[in-house]
Amino acid sequence: MTTSPTSRPLSTGRPVSTGRPLGTDRPLGVAAIGYAFMGKAHSNAWRNVASFFDVPAFEQRVLVGRDASAVAEAAAKYGWAESATDWRSVIARDDIDIVDICAPGWMHAEIAIAALEAGKHVLVEKPLANTLEEAELMVTAAASAREQGVQSMVGFNYRRVPALALARELIAEGRLGTVRHVRAAYLQDWLSDVETPMSWRLRKETAGSGALGDIASHAIDQVQYLTGQTVTEVTGTLRTFVAERPGPSGLEKVTVDDAAWATLGLTGGLSASVEASRVATGQKNSLKIEIYGSLGSLTFDLENLNELGFLDATLPVREQGFRRILVNEPEHPYLEAWWPQGHIIGWEHTFTHQIRDFLCAIRDGESPSPSFDDGLQVQRVLAAVEESARNRSVVTGVAAFAEPGKYQYAFTTATK
Repeated sequence: MTTSPTSRPLSTGRPVSTGRPLGTDRPLGVAAIGYAFMGKAHSNAWRNVASFFDVPAFEQRVLVGRDASAVAEAAAKYGWAESATDWRSVIARDDIDIVDICAPGWMHAEIAIAALEAGKHVLVEKPLANTLEEAELMVTAAASAREQGVQSMVGFNYRRVPALALARELIAEGRLGTVRHVRAAYLQDWLSDVETPMSWRLRKETAGSGALGDIASHAIDQVQYLTGQTVTEVTGTLRTFVAERPGPSGLEKVTVDDAAWATLGLTGGLSASVEASRVATGQKNSLKIEIYGSLGSLTFDLENLNELGFLDATLPVREQGFRRILVNEPEHPYLEAWWPQGHIIGWEHTFTHQIRDFLCAIRDGESPSPSFDDGLQVQRVLAAVEESARNRSVVTGVAAFAEPGKYQYAFTTATK
């Protein structure tokens, strides 16, 4: 299934195949590549989405993975008709119309470009790629494919949290007035123990970056998504607190960051701070977002994802205070499809909403969001944070990273 992360051919030179015509009566054929953490989450969404939402007919045709026995077991468990180990042969099949890429980041560009050139609609997990050069090639391939009616989307699934979708609506409606600053902190602790073993997520060549690309990318996307503004400049700091981890042959050097901090300047004069850590002891999966405007404020925590805190500063001072909105009403985004009021939904539902939106975009011939261009913008911000961190947190413009092929990065691990 895999090729080397350091030597794989990429292409945007071949014409895009139009694939099967939109409107062909048979169900869309779906292939998912990757069956571990994200593959399981996406499979659950594919298995359930049609039971709750009005989406085009589709079939879970094939699940792809490197280990033939393990992927066959996963396919049977997750509702896929069959399994395979060669993603290239799967992409070439006439009965495959959608390719859902849940493989590690270093494989994203190669698979996505090949799938788009074969005329397949593509959903790829965030971050878009491991390098700016790969992300730029993916955007070029997506633009060419879009001319033939072939759609593509990057999977920032937290855009599909109903409470955050509601927060975006309230901001767009002007309920917060002028948004002045945002705080976003995504904190986990699964690397707090120094004995936690090495994995592909701790190697630069396979992961691209550590907490920065893995979870800070979510926070950066949310800052831009919620406010409608674009990051133009950053200051950044990266730290690796545990420089070596146990591997199969002894201690191995960790080549990505454990934690990241950034201050962002945005197009509308907004300022934002972003913090991300995978060594925040006691924090399991906490994405906290605070948005402060001239007329009000919003607060959110992913560990209470059905709740949104809202302060209306237009009320008399004696009546002001944060109130808890339980985002479970049919009038709230996505929730008309689920349970009666007060019956909360969970983290896994964000992926179901994501698949719903992707399928509807394909049906309607519309470009889904977030696009590969949106993913590239986040990638440019990540690159600017890395560059700033290398230069002792100097202010770094994001526009400098918009020149195709100019920048390649190699993260330097800090000492213990």
